[in-house]
Amino acid sequence: MASIFNALNIGYSGLNVAQIGIDTTGHNISNAETEGYSRQRVVTAAATPIYSQPGAVGNGAQITEIARVFDDFVFTRYANAAQSKENSDTLKRNLEELSSYFPEIDKIGIKNDLQNYFNAWQSLAANPSNTSLKESLAQQTQTLSQHIQETRSKIHDLQTSLNDQVKVNIDEVNRITEQIAKINSRINEAESISTMNANDLRDERSQLELSLNKLVGAKVIVGQIETNNVIDSNIAIKQGSYTIQVGGFNIVDGSTFHPIGLNNIDNPNGYNDIYYERQDGVRVPYAEHITGGKVGALLELRGSKIGTNGEFQDGFLQETINNMDSFAKGLIESTNSIYAQTATKAMQSNVLGFSNNQSLMSTDENFKTGSFDLIVYDISGKEVGRRSVTIDEGTLIDNSALSTNSIVNQINSAKDDNKDGNALNDINSMLNATFNANQKIFSIALQGSYADQGYTFAIQDNGTNFAGVTGVNRFLDGNSAKSIGLNSAMKDDTSNIKGYASPANGDNQTALDIVQLQFGSVTFGTGFNKTTDTVYGYFDNMVTKVGTKTNAVIANNDAITAQYNAIKQEQDSISKVSIDEEMANLIRYQTSYGAAAKVITTVDQMMTTLLGIKS
Repeated sequence: MASIFNALNIGYSGLNVAQIGIDTTGHNISNAETEGYSRQRVVTAAATPIYSQPGAVGNGAQITEIARVFDDFVFTRYANAAQSKENSDTLKRNLEELSSYFPEIDKIGIKNDLQNYFNAWQSLAANPSNTSLKESLAQQTQTLSQHIQETRSKIHDLQTSLNDQVKVNIDEVNRITEQIAKINSRINEAESISTMNANDLRDERSQLELSLNKLVGAKVIVGQIETNNVIDSNIAIKQGSYTIQVGGFNIVDGSTFHPIGLNNIDNPNGYNDIYYERQDGVRVPYAEHITGGKVGALLELRGSKIGTNGEFQDGFLQETINNMDSFAKGLIESTNSIYAQTATKAMQSNVLGFSNNQSLMSTDENFKTGSFDLIVYDISGKEVGRRSVTIDEGTLIDNSALSTNSIVNQINSAKDDNKDGNALNDINSMLNATFNANQKIFSIALQGSYADQGYTFAIQDNGTNFAGVTGVNRFLDGNSAKSIGLNSAMKDDTSNIKGYASPANGDNQTALDIVQLQFGSVTFGTGFNKTTDTVYGYFDNMVTKVGTKTNAVIANNDAITAQYNAIKQEQDSISKVSIDEEMANLIRYQTSYGAAAKVITTVDQMMTTLLGIKS
């Protein structure tokens, strides 16, 4: 049976509901600018009535829950859009940096240096004995080489920077996943009572999910999503089992997490290799599975697969570095192949990257089948001897004990080159070829008496690229964009630069042939990745790839940013606190509190009257 004390309790319940409503509204207002905070709503219901005559008598109000206004469907779209934007922003920022390394406009950059280099050869061809022109050519060669080296170095430094960023961001991923696992445990504990909602903890977890998505494109998998249209049509909250996957691998399972591993100890360049360690202790390569977010963009640029040589096998920056190396190597080999026709007294190769037991055509070098000629000149520049050396599929550099089909044997073997029956004027009598197997250096030199008489010799290539690959009698040192440079002997003394083929007066054939190199076909690349193009054509294609990818990313970034802003606006419209709405709620709860207080005052007067009757 209802009593006057029941009426007092009804007033108290109204005060309690209004007070908690004011508390919740104040909490919303205080967190209006808190990133990731979702507005909360007090959900009330009529308390269980007292059943008596003449019927059920109301028993006031009760709070059933404090609900979080949050839509997981919209948030998932928002998180995916944020992941795409972070990925696109990272690509855009770093590709714009890469593009700045190729300022091929307004007569700036490597292409302009290349034109000046060939122009210097053209000037030397007009006057091959001019000392100042040789000095100018040396300077232009060093300028070109330096700019090629600097550009490659900048790209490599950018790649190293991205490698460092990968470590920092993977460490952040592990920190976030550990936090999420701990929060899951706290949520489970807080919500062990069915009427309790860990709203602030869920907001904190959602914000961490968003950060994780931006970093690696995580996928959150839950048991189910529950809605509550009675309270708010925008409420759709994940409930039940909780898992986060990245690239198909679980990194969070409820209250446990699995850190992503990093290892750079075994890499000579210090590159961070990413792995996932299974429960049985097996480490699975993981980098190629991370394709989303900031880390995905970093790996797309830096590379994700590390080869046995410690370099990346993929990645746009690595591709650009490889193209730079191929460009420099093609320029070096084609130039040196021509310059080898300059008569000299001795030739010595670079340190070769293959052994004397390996056929030339089985290496990754740009050897081609065919032949080259060794030509000997007397002091006046008259040709006095010539021998053709053949390269086929089985030709070695030197293996006298096993095969006569080697470069050294073909040069040193007795043969009547002039077909005059005189063994003293054959190539093997005038020249001697050797291969130092320990140092891997190939050499050709004039025999003593012929050197004393002022004889010289040269290599005239017929398409084998032997002189270009080995670097005998080279103009350019090195074999990549990292090592390209003017021959050290010519750098020290520019008079060593020659523009002639034979030492005859007025000969300028070498200079003219190198000038024509800019218009001819050159082989770039090694192994199966060979292509043929002009020097300018290959460089233009390389720069175009960088520019095209950068422009495509910039255009895509504009579209992604617009999509992200639209979805973020939708997310904010659902969960973000509206000050105007909260102020209206504050007035409403204030009025309700005053009315409930009036009920208690009235009951108090009733009790005073009741007590007055007794007296």
